Amino acid sequence: MRTLLTWVALGLVVAFIAGFWNFAERVRLEPEAPPQAQAIVALTGGSLERLSTGVRLLQEEKGERLLISGVNRIVTDQELYEVLEVDRALGECCIDLGRSAEDTLGNASETAAWAREHRYTSLILVTDDYHMPRSHAELSLAMPEAEIYPYPVRTRWTDPALWRSDLGAATRLGGEYVKYLVIRGREAVIDFARSGGEAKDGA
Repeated sequence: MRTLLTWVALGLVVAFIAGFWNFAERVRLEPEAPPQAQAIVALTGGSLERLSTGVRLLQEEKGERLLISGVNRIVTDQELYEVLEVDRALGECCIDLGRSAEDTLGNASETAAWAREHRYTSLILVTDDYHMPRSHAELSLAMPEAEIYPYPVRTRWTDPALWRSDLGAATRLGGEYVKYLVIRGREAVIDFARSGGEAKDGA
């Protein structure tokens, strides 16, 4: 029995490492130009480039409105516009600042409420490359009816030359991978519960 458990544990470790390696390689891929969507959402945290990229896509008319989700409550609209070099007229016209989200799950809830209020069903999602799989999964769970187009922002953390040689960078990516696996597990449970409910309804 002990030998069997050892082999099972070894298999799980190998599967985790292989999955992490695939995750780290996948998040480094060059992003494709996003299609036209109804709106754009950029998540705070990480690099400021998340927000400036969201603003750029808005200026390029990739969407008619931009939500910046997770803005710190002590930051005023004008302070954020100045940092992002946003014309106040553009901000008042087409940018909404969400201040209720404190984590990725909160970003998804805040975005879903905002999108439904405006009746948006197609969104461009902007966040850091390593954060995109988890953010996309959370938003997909919160808005199963929507088309969500990921537009990741390149960061240094996903550079193979860095995370393959730096323990801190590898730990950062590994932590994000674990959080992503948790969401996928929760998604599987939700799907199972839904399928079980549908089976009962059809019985």
